[in-house]
Amino acid sequence: MSAPQKTNICLVGFMGTGKSAAGRLVAEKLGKEFVETDDIVEKLAGKTIPEIFQTDGELRFRELEIAAVKAATLAKNVVISFGGGAVLNHINVLYAKRLGVVICLVARPDVVYERILSDGPETRPLLAKPDPMGKISRLLEFRAPFYAAATDLILDTSDLDPEATCEAIIALYQGT
Repeated sequence: MSAPQKTNICLVGFMGTGKSAAGRLVAEKLGKEFVETDDIVEKLAGKTIPEIFQTDGELRFRELEIAAVKAATLAKNVVISFGGGAVLNHINVLYAKRLGVVICLVARPDVVYERILSDGPETRPLLAKPDPMGKISRLLEFRAPFYAAATDLILDTSDLDPEATCEAIIALYQGT
């Protein structure tokens, strides 16, 4: 089997689906650099994502996210973990597809909730509200067509730990 022509692996999907945890492992195993667009956003803004949402609002966050995605996707031979809502802007999808295989990680709402609960809801501004489980379900339903349009491949991580998710991502990538 020949090596994939696209050197980047772009992981998209909702928060709590394993993009960061598995992405780091994939990068390590394949000798690629790992990049998180949310980290770039925080560096650009000079503040945390919850602070950006609180002081500048979601629109400013999304503007910074476009700059972060552009910067991340200019690199070659990287594994990029995109923020959960990055696919809402088509320009981010175009950047991702330019040099990357886009893999969408999905998980059942109850699994997402359990995973993000361990991070603390304050780290997830869109869920730091009453009824986070309902918010998860509504956001997943709203974003589903955006994820579908952005994605080359889909991986359900509901019943996978980060190591198994890593192995599945590598298999999907190498099969392209």
